[in-house]
Amino acid sequence: MSRIIAGAAGGTTLVSVPGSLTRPTTDRVKEALFSRLDAFEVIADARVLDLYAGSGSLGVESASRGAESVDLVESDGKASEVCQRNADLVNTVARRKMVSVHRSKVESFLERTQAAVRWDLVFLDPPYPLDEPALAGVLAKLLPHLAEGAVVVVERSSRTPEPSWPEGMERFAERKYGETKLWFAEPGVEEGPADDLLADESRDAGAADDAD
Repeated sequence: MSRIIAGAAGGTTLVSVPGSLTRPTTDRVKEALFSRLDAFEVIADARVLDLYAGSGSLGVESASRGAESVDLVESDGKASEVCQRNADLVNTVARRKMVSVHRSKVESFLERTQAAVRWDLVFLDPPYPLDEPALAGVLAKLLPHLAEGAVVVVERSSRTPEPSWPEGMERFAERKYGETKLWFAEPGVEEGPADDLLADESRDAGAADDAD
């Protein structure tokens, strides 16, 4: 049984998707993931996108921890209903609509999203049958919608290869938890002002212990 770990709605039990259709992120992995994201300082006031949302647990956790807005994208009917129920739990605590649910295929959602829309934090937990070329295609469609300094988290089986990052997106950390592997990526940055370089160095230092 999954729950919201911390924040305004911390301790709230989440509704789970019945059956084996989805592969929910365990609380252990979720706690480690959000501890890392807290260190990166990317959650507060972030615009968050949760693709292949399943129950929406990563997105609603972000909302509980201070994200500005969260979009949950899920194509399956039963799973999207569960997303809505979990979104309602957080929206009720926040007393405003922080979390929105979109029943859609990920590719279609990204293709019809207005060009000006940007997200600061993106989760992708695609089903294992999704092959690597298809995942690479989704990452390419996502890239134009990443804000400066955005963080992309891809959750995959530890037996799958590293995602093929599109030109303009770079992996900066990775972490393995049993059968689960998390890949952290960001938009590629050109050399710029010294303060931008210092910010990159700070993130690299925070991720230094990620390599196995």
